[in-house]
Amino acid sequence: MKITRALISVSDKTGIVEFAKGLHAHGIEIISTGGTAAALQKAGIPTIEISAFAGSPEILDGRVKTLHPKVHGGLLYLRENPEHVATAAEHDIKPIDLVCVNLYPFQATIAKEGVTLAEAIENIDIGGPSMIRSASKNYQSVTVVTDPADYPAVLAELGEEAGATTLKLREQLAVKAFATTSAYDRAIADYLGQEQDGGVYSVTLPLEQRLRYGENPHQKAELYGTFSDYFEKLQGKELSYNNILDITAATNLIAEFAKPTVAILKHTNPCGVATDVDLKAAWDKAFATDKQAPFGGIIIANRPVDAALARAISEIFSEVIIAPDFDAEARTVLQKKKNLRLMRLLRTPEAEGRDIRAVLGGFLVQDADHAEIEELEHKVVSARPPTKTELEAMEFGWKVVKHVKSNAIVYAAADRTLGIGAGQMSRVDSSRIAVWKAKEAGLSLKGSAVCSDAFFPFPDGLIAAAEAGATAAIQPGGSVRDEEVIKAANEHGVAMVFTGIRHFRH
Repeated sequence: MKITRALISVSDKTGIVEFAKGLHAHGIEIISTGGTAAALQKAGIPTIEISAFAGSPEILDGRVKTLHPKVHGGLLYLRENPEHVATAAEHDIKPIDLVCVNLYPFQATIAKEGVTLAEAIENIDIGGPSMIRSASKNYQSVTVVTDPADYPAVLAELGEEAGATTLKLREQLAVKAFATTSAYDRAIADYLGQEQDGGVYSVTLPLEQRLRYGENPHQKAELYGTFSDYFEKLQGKELSYNNILDITAATNLIAEFAKPTVAILKHTNPCGVATDVDLKAAWDKAFATDKQAPFGGIIIANRPVDAALARAISEIFSEVIIAPDFDAEARTVLQKKKNLRLMRLLRTPEAEGRDIRAVLGGFLVQDADHAEIEELEHKVVSARPPTKTELEAMEFGWKVVKHVKSNAIVYAAADRTLGIGAGQMSRVDSSRIAVWKAKEAGLSLKGSAVCSDAFFPFPDGLIAAAEAGATAAIQPGGSVRDEEVIKAANEHGVAMVFTGIRHFRH
């Protein structure tokens, strides 16, 4: 479809002069609006202002510029329909074969501190989405460009096709355009819903990758969004659905730690976490927590992986290793395992993130669990205050337990996990599993801190932990039997802290 006339109206003027020059070089007539027209004319590009093209001035402080039959008729009429062609000629409607539009910066406006509702509303674009929709509906004949990143591809095709675009490109751009207007409308609805308690929430994300299958081979699956903004795959097989879940869980866990840390996860649960100035030493401690579960697991470090750590990790079978980087010798060691997926961590999760879970008939949305405990020493409820080492063990274990499936129990030292019990229906059973795991690993729980994601409902859980060797306990508190649990802690010499914050993870 040869392009004879283009309408350009952009808020983001990145690359627009070069794009317009490219269009002009192909003999394409350019129509434009307001500030865009001024920018093109300043660059010496012949430009017809929209008011002259439509025979109608821009009115209402620019609210009405392109809402005109000569604009939308030029976009929408079917070139192959004789009646449409005759009607267009009768009303002096000229074809517009390309629309280049990006929208008022609504999202950027509402992100500004102190923005008013009136300011937000004035940045709701009407003419832009209308033109995008008209052009996209008629993509059989009209090329619609909404992203500056697509300018080079359009110009390249114009060069290859003697001033025309192909149906394949027009269709791709139309799909992207509809996704753009959908996301724009979603942002407006979300904002106004919050302002007016309208209760509207929607999500529009681009398809990033079709996966081989879902949790199981008989399930189809896709990945949507911007996962690749966070990770770069350096080697290995294609990521699976389960890999992506595990990688996400591992990244959220490692973000808790500032000191050099290594964590090992399996089925999104940590099975060993440790810190040390030397990552290899951290690995040794993390792996010592449970030497069976890490087989086929996920390993993550918050510092670059060196050769010593790489050699230690390569002794077991792992699905994925994640780190901010891998030095050259580490890459050489790990490249011997062709199927091992190495993922470079490019950025950490945003603290203001949202969690979305599918449920029957819809989905649940909540703030991500980024609650932190400050001044832990001021939350002591036992007769005996914790020692400095016990406080450090509590803090370490509390960071880990929030990433363990409920009911969750973690026994921890100041720099490592010692036993982890996950996902049991009874909190006592979770504690028993954690104790059993520690014994299997040959680790002593003497002097450890027991960490629980929710309150101990009865004293028996606390007593069992004390009998296993724990001398400190950290839990949310809030049980009707708190006084009984505190009494049991005092009777067994356990220093106990109530955080006031629960970390259920379903």
